[in-house]
Amino acid sequence: MHATLPLLVDTDFPPLRRRALDTLQVNLGYRCNQSCLHCHVDAGPHRSEEMSRATVDEVLAFLAANPGVTTLDLTGGAPELNPHFRYLVTAARGLGRRVIDRCNLTILEVPGHEDLAGFLACNGVEIVASLPCHEEGNVDRQRGSGTFDASLRGLRALNALGYGKPGSRLRLDLVYNPQGPTLPPPQDRLEADYKRQLGERHGIEFNRLLTLANMPIRRFGSTLVSKGGFGTYQTLLRAAHRPANLDQVMCRSLVSVDWQGWLHDCDFNQQLGLPLRDAGRQRLHLRDIAAPALTGRPIQVADHCYGCTAGQGSSCGGALADAADMPPARVAA
Repeated sequence: MHATLPLLVDTDFPPLRRRALDTLQVNLGYRCNQSCLHCHVDAGPHRSEEMSRATVDEVLAFLAANPGVTTLDLTGGAPELNPHFRYLVTAARGLGRRVIDRCNLTILEVPGHEDLAGFLACNGVEIVASLPCHEEGNVDRQRGSGTFDASLRGLRALNALGYGKPGSRLRLDLVYNPQGPTLPPPQDRLEADYKRQLGERHGIEFNRLLTLANMPIRRFGSTLVSKGGFGTYQTLLRAAHRPANLDQVMCRSLVSVDWQGWLHDCDFNQQLGLPLRDAGRQRLHLRDIAAPALTGRPIQVADHCYGCTAGQGSSCGGALADAADMPPARVAA
């Protein structure tokens, strides 16, 4: 795999500082039952990294000590494959925290996880589910043969429990990302298309569609390098930069925790090996700091940060702005 950090460190991205922390995004490990082409984590069945019970307990201790951190956002890999996933979810909900599970949908059919959907519903966990297209061919090309049909079965199972239904407390959001080196189309228009296509063809309901840009790091970035398209994609992201998006980028109020408990400004920095450091340049661990001490700290930026501010902007919560002034949507790989 090609290293992309050397291509990103020389940057003129605007400096940023942290605001009050409200979201703890925890990567429970890089093991996944899928190996998607766009994955910025390089997750897959071959990965063995996973958070230990001791570190999970440190996550819970941090939440208990910092009541202003109201959201626990669980990601991976497939976070549900971590053996301590259910313990963490149950304990965090017991602390009154909002819990988000970033679910790939096909995990719901993995042996041993047949009751997972019911567990999530019983605990009121919000689901953010990957579905990069409403067309079978596009999904299977990006995520593997049979993934689309398995995803539909997962969505139907979630709908049957009340997820995504009008008036239900069980929230189900879907995530779109482009098939290649393009910017996402306008989120509101694509959401309407998803709802029409999935509803009319498959009877699927959901709350919102979140559009995310592909980051030029790890598996996706390496593929761009191999095809000679890395520089062209970076040019697109930089040309589409909108300064107004800087106010809402997720790293201002979120901190990313890796599977060993080390802190990063975002999940992308985690994958690039850019940790948060103290004044002595030592890495910061979850157990070493309280949430208020993060406020006002400078955010470590590099050229990949333009992926969060290009066009409508991109974050774990989807687009940051309205569709006005969208840049061109396509470049060659």
